[in-house]
Amino acid sequence: GDSLASLHAVIGALMSIVNIKTNNGNGQIVDVSLAESVFNIMESVVPEYDLHGFIRERSGGSLPGIAPSNTYRTKDNAFVVIAGNSDPIFKRLMHVIGREDLANRPEFEHNDGRAQQSDLLDAAIESWSRQHSIDEVLQQLEQAEVPSGRIYSVADMVNDPHFNARDMLLSTELPDGQVVKMPGIVPKLSETPGQVKWRGPELGEHTESVLKQYGYQAEEIESLRVSGVVQ
Repeated sequence: GDSLASLHAVIGALMSIVNIKTNNGNGQIVDVSLAESVFNIMESVVPEYDLHGFIRERSGGSLPGIAPSNTYRTKDNAFVVIAGNSDPIFKRLMHVIGREDLANRPEFEHNDGRAQQSDLLDAAIESWSRQHSIDEVLQQLEQAEVPSGRIYSVADMVNDPHFNARDMLLSTELPDGQVVKMPGIVPKLSETPGQVKWRGPELGEHTESVLKQYGYQAEEIESLRVSGVVQ
């Protein structure tokens, strides 16, 4: 929620700047809330409810009404997303997992029939995926042109060649000399690429200057530090 609200605030500020420059407009208040920022990205839940009385419920890693499409565990306790939900892809997926019987069942020829028995299909797919490592699963699915992807841990993200090639992992030095990785800059601008100029303050770095603004004397601040009230 915090990140979404920040993004919407930036969008609002940029819209206001464009209005000033193109329409000779005036500055204005950019009003953003956490709840409304999340509300804004919730797809079609409101018209679905308003027109049809449909209320979405928790669905985990699946896509309700679109089958098979879910997250499956592998032999090495990793997770893979597999989207075998178009008619031809479904048949290729069933071939990979050795379930030609399911591929040829008339009720699974189209998505509406598959969606009605998504639990059966998910069980068949996971029965196969649990017999193979994540790398084996991805290799077989890629060869069969079945959309799939590894569910990344932060370790996967840090070591991913694509993220590294895209400068999505930057390094900065802490006050004690330790180097730490941090997320890169998004979006990427071709002519004016961004850069990180400041790592942020160390814990308690500005305590003294802030307290002095409010009239605290040096000896009072030191007393607060000694007693553990501030750092």
